[in-house]
Amino acid sequence: MAIDPKVSPDPFGSAAPVQAPGTPESGIALESPATSLNEPSGAFPPLSPQVELANGISSAEFVPGFPPEVPADIDAQFETLLRTVQINRPSDDLEIIRKAWLFCLQQHKGQNRASGEPYIIHPLEVGQILAELKMDSTAIAAGLLHDAVEDTDVTSPEIAVRFGDQVAHIVEGVTKLDKIKFANREDHQAENIRKMLLAMVSDMRVVIIKLADRLHNMRTLGALKPEKQQRIARETLEVYAPLAHRLGMGKLRGELEDLAFKYTDAFAYQKLEKEVEALSGPNTRFLETVVGNIETLLVQHHIQGRVESRVKRLYSIQQKLTTQNVPVEQVFDLLAVRIICKTVAECYALLYPLRTTWHPVPGRSKDFISQPRQNQYQSLHETLIGPGGHQFEVQIRTEEMHRVAEEGIAAHWKYKASDSVTAKDEQKLAWVRQMLEWQKEMTDPNEFMSTLKMDMYPEEVYTFTPKGKVVVLPKDASPIDFAYTIHTEVGNTTIGAKVNNRIVPLRTKLRNGDIVEITTQAGHAPSRDWLTFTKSSRARNKIKHWLNEHQRERAIEVGKKLLDREARKYKMALSKYSEADYDKVAGEYGLGTQAELLAGVGFGKFTARQVLNKLEPGSTLPVEAPAPEAGVGNAIGQMSDAVKRVFFGKGSDSLQVEGQDDLLVYRARCCNPIRGEEIVGYVTRGKGVAVHARSCPNVQNLLYESDRRIQVEWSAPPMEPGTVKQQTYPVKLTVLCEDRAGMLKEFTAIISDEGTNIRSVDTKPTPDGNAIVDFVVETVDVRHLNRLVLNLRKVPGVQDVHRVQKI
Repeated sequence: MAIDPKVSPDPFGSAAPVQAPGTPESGIALESPATSLNEPSGAFPPLSPQVELANGISSAEFVPGFPPEVPADIDAQFETLLRTVQINRPSDDLEIIRKAWLFCLQQHKGQNRASGEPYIIHPLEVGQILAELKMDSTAIAAGLLHDAVEDTDVTSPEIAVRFGDQVAHIVEGVTKLDKIKFANREDHQAENIRKMLLAMVSDMRVVIIKLADRLHNMRTLGALKPEKQQRIARETLEVYAPLAHRLGMGKLRGELEDLAFKYTDAFAYQKLEKEVEALSGPNTRFLETVVGNIETLLVQHHIQGRVESRVKRLYSIQQKLTTQNVPVEQVFDLLAVRIICKTVAECYALLYPLRTTWHPVPGRSKDFISQPRQNQYQSLHETLIGPGGHQFEVQIRTEEMHRVAEEGIAAHWKYKASDSVTAKDEQKLAWVRQMLEWQKEMTDPNEFMSTLKMDMYPEEVYTFTPKGKVVVLPKDASPIDFAYTIHTEVGNTTIGAKVNNRIVPLRTKLRNGDIVEITTQAGHAPSRDWLTFTKSSRARNKIKHWLNEHQRERAIEVGKKLLDREARKYKMALSKYSEADYDKVAGEYGLGTQAELLAGVGFGKFTARQVLNKLEPGSTLPVEAPAPEAGVGNAIGQMSDAVKRVFFGKGSDSLQVEGQDDLLVYRARCCNPIRGEEIVGYVTRGKGVAVHARSCPNVQNLLYESDRRIQVEWSAPPMEPGTVKQQTYPVKLTVLCEDRAGMLKEFTAIISDEGTNIRSVDTKPTPDGNAIVDFVVETVDVRHLNRLVLNLRKVPGVQDVHRVQKI
């Protein structure tokens, strides 16, 4: 059914309500006590004694005025929800869903979404998505109630009393953390995801409700400001869509990706949509011919089955265009035909007639039936060449495989009275349990998020030990990944590897079917360079853990030497200070112990002179500014109130760094951050603080030592115009376009109209008749850059414009 756009302004998932007109409280908009049966805010109306139940309420004999009046269209939607449940799960009890709906109506009464429509539509739509996924009544009831604890005065114990412990546990798992203060938005996001995954281990319904919640929010994202749209869409692409893929929920994942793509790169989305639409006529006719031929083959070979066809989703097409640099019509799996058979034997029996009817593309055959993907996806893939050289993909699977591919974990949902899950469900949960074990070693939220994103890799390779044991690794994994999968000590002591009986470098990319043999040596240690080519989260976590421990020990030793040398310079006797004195100074820096203080000195986060001045004020000159109050968050950035202004270019200030006045700070050349980008600082030995864009690929490798990260932010521009010249940053843009006369003139005119200076231009033709134009321009901030890129993309003949991070 068509629903008008509505959305939550909350960046982390569930749709938070907005204040209704005329209500005094921000965020919550309930009826006044006079119109809500004189109940406290958030309380449920009392019931007649004869119908009140121990674990909830009855849908009959409510006090006068209850249930609240519901618009006819919303009531019709709820009836549609009930009919969907009856069709998909005829034996389920609908009473708990009715109870949850009435409770939901009362609690969210008066609340509106950002679009202005009743908030109650959001949980109702979430419930409908869950019903279409064939989820059970308990899950649907929890879906209706998933915002009650977060956005009303209802508590988890009250949910448990009214609807049972299962529903309360699920709702609690979906509810975001809102009572804890975090240092920044990234920490808040990481802890919300961590909480959801912990709850998911004991009840998979938590994450399915969260995905349904996110899907409806993405469908209604248009009511938010562009900045929030971008942030929520990026989070969807980075976390929720990969999570849906990891759980095998292909249909839901595809819709999440396309909706997010629409907001993360609106211009590319609209351009690609038009290109695909232009090809729709020929594509439709081609697919109809292919489907007809396949149906004839099924009859000829006495195979029972049905045939479906589809055009690849826009986001998937865009990924192919980016990696392969080809036009839309040359994407090999743009068109696909799906054949759904009765048995596995029939799936394999179809391969020969298909290969004799059309020419197969060498190297494009994949058998995911005998070797399922880690999310239990199974299918045979064959790429064929049809008339006129058109390529299309054929996927062959059984009905059960099809349900698993579309719905994933929800396809074989078999919760019984014992609340048990199937063996296949347990396999899907194994990676979550494994990751949560590894995350115990990760105190840094950013490290947890990077590990999570890496662990939800979309493709795997199947390798073997010399004895024939299968080892599943992420795509492009190395022998180091293989070694750590076998055992941590094998990984730590690896010195060489053989692949298919040949000695290879440790950075070699493993492929399907490789037989890998690892050579170890006692006493050998991991190398920091390994982080540049390892792909599995297990290998990276183990390497980081080892490096953290040993780098920390070394930093403590260096810190002791630096402190001792500085003390001799000022003729101070360190022996007179106790461990408690050092702990007190550590506390002023937001640290816990003397060891952490010494490590900070060794890492270069603050100087030995500063520590001495705190041990004995006035002992060193000049006297330094006081340290900040200790606060919530890790030790990073909790060092002093001194604000360092860093000057770039011709002398205008760009950044504010929570650091020390005598630290050198510079922008990293690998990513060249500009004003407005999310940034992070990293203390480098002997060079000061390097400031990276948070999206920089090197950040994940650099920040394995969380003690060396420091918070940085862009400073506010000068208050009085003209007092300081506006800071500009050099940025390199690469334009792929048609090679025609006047193109360069149009580009330079657009750049000039934006008030942008061009530092350099370089053009070169490509073999396919196009041209590549590289500009280095001066830009003020991210908004200025985005506006410039958008205008360049509008020039006729431009195929792509992208920023090159390194100049």
